[in-house]
Amino acid sequence: MSPSRAGLVLVVLFLGTFVLGTAELIVPGMLNLMAADLDVSIPAAGMLVTANALGLALGGPVLTALTIRLPKRTILTGALGLFVMANLVLVLTDDYSLFLVARVLAGAAQGLAIAAALEVGTSIVPPERMGRAIAVVISGFSVSAALGVPLGTLAGQALGWRGTFTAIVVLAALTLVAVIGVVPPVPASGGGIGSQAKYAFAPRVLAVLGFCFLMCAAEFAALTYIAPFLEQVTGISGTVISLFLLAYGAATAFGSFGGGRFADSNAPRALIIGSCGLAISLLVLYLAGAVAAVVALALLAMGIFSMGMVPVMQYRVVSLAGPGAQLAQSLPASFANLGVAFGSAAGGVAIAGFSAATTVLTAFAIACATTVVAWATSFLKPPTASGRPRTEQAPAAVQSR
Repeated sequence: MSPSRAGLVLVVLFLGTFVLGTAELIVPGMLNLMAADLDVSIPAAGMLVTANALGLALGGPVLTALTIRLPKRTILTGALGLFVMANLVLVLTDDYSLFLVARVLAGAAQGLAIAAALEVGTSIVPPERMGRAIAVVISGFSVSAALGVPLGTLAGQALGWRGTFTAIVVLAALTLVAVIGVVPPVPASGGGIGSQAKYAFAPRVLAVLGFCFLMCAAEFAALTYIAPFLEQVTGISGTVISLFLLAYGAATAFGSFGGGRFADSNAPRALIIGSCGLAISLLVLYLAGAVAAVVALALLAMGIFSMGMVPVMQYRVVSLAGPGAQLAQSLPASFANLGVAFGSAAGGVAIAGFSAATTVLTAFAIACATTVVAWATSFLKPPTASGRPRTEQAPAAVQSR
């Protein structure tokens, strides 16, 4: 495939993950509107976030396993079709129980689509550019956090939350059409679910997935409660908080694009540097939380280091999975969501028992553990076809193309 055609395919995949990410992250910004419209409490409306996360974390790998022998473009179009229908339910119904089911299905479809998109993206580029292809696909999520969510929230406030989800349905449908028209056929690779699982759930892969869990837990133990931290410790409020968060979102977008190059260069070293950078950023945030300028710089660094590690983690997981790369594509997103849930809960315990500043200290403690795991996993090597370690390079599923 020519570089220009490959670039066009990656743009379509980027747009797909942008829409998926916006739909996942938009609910918290419109939670009060949705709770009032559905006539449920705020905590009950918050379960819509949990339902999506559980659908992605559990349903994504299950659907990936069930469809593992299908062509990747077929899987991607099917996943986007399911995603469109699930979100259309949100627009057309007032039943809270049906809402929960639809959010679970949307999350599962999202997990399946992510795995298929990554498989397609890495199959159309040379092995030495695999990390950058992963970064482009994953960057859709960081850009959705930096741009899609703020714009969607504003639209929800002006037009109602159903208007926002209607726009998401339309964009997802257009992306589906673009996938059908642009993405080339990508045949299934590797063996059946049994042989895939043997490599995808190998201890070396689970170790890096554990790193993924801890990294996301560290980030979200602080980030979930960053607004009260900025109010109580830094002394800012209102629209200024939004500006700080916008800067953080922009930093995550920058980090996710840049992380691909580090993955192609030296993925194990990139995880060590990234986890150390995240830990230092959190420590600075805790120690200098009263100085707004330093806080802004710390949040920028957090965004760059945390999101910069995401494509590197994806690259590392599929590399270590070797022949099980196809199934392994879906696992980092699952462990990331579990880490988000754990980190948010840990931060909640900290702020309830102590103060907003303690959430950052809790995040720093988890980040320190993350750096240890990053160092320990740097010695792991991908398998050969016979199962023996080899020097890290592109996964076997990609090399064979």
